[in-house]
Amino acid sequence: MKFVVGMLAGVLLLVVVAALPSAPQQVPSPKDVVAPTIYVSLDPVGRGSAFQIAAVLKIRPGFHINAREKSEDYLIATDLRADAPAGFQLGDVSYPKGALHSFTFSKKPLNVYEDTITLRLPVTALQNAPLGAQHIPLKLRYQACSTEICLPPVTLTLDASFNVAAAAGKPVHPELFPSK
Repeated sequence: MKFVVGMLAGVLLLVVVAALPSAPQQVPSPKDVVAPTIYVSLDPVGRGSAFQIAAVLKIRPGFHINAREKSEDYLIATDLRADAPAGFQLGDVSYPKGALHSFTFSKKPLNVYEDTITLRLPVTALQNAPLGAQHIPLKLRYQACSTEICLPPVTLTLDASFNVAAAAGKPVHPELFPSK
């Protein structure tokens, strides 16, 4: 009999625990929603050569960031900016096309990025580019949202590091920089 009473008490305890409201999900820091990694298309970069910088953004599951082409004026578009040091010329950042998704908080679908996306920045190392280890500072601005909340916009400071030589080396990361 004690065994049956113990089993019933155990089952009752499981039912009560299952019926309790679950703990509220912890809200992540906006900086923790996107994990950026920076890649350069040549190693080393040669003076007088054109190359690309790729910012690969891994977006946390359950979240999205607004696409570059925002679908509403009040949204904050994803933005990548770079400061060109002496000896380098920057082109315009290439942003992927977003995907339209419907959310309960918006009457119309919104243009967003999810999962993993790649932003590309064309760069030219001029003939007078300094030799050796070089850096191009980058600023990534985005606003991350889930289906329930939008986190404050954030700007991350990133760095594209590479070496410059008299002549260009070999292409690297062909999965990110397909040849034309």
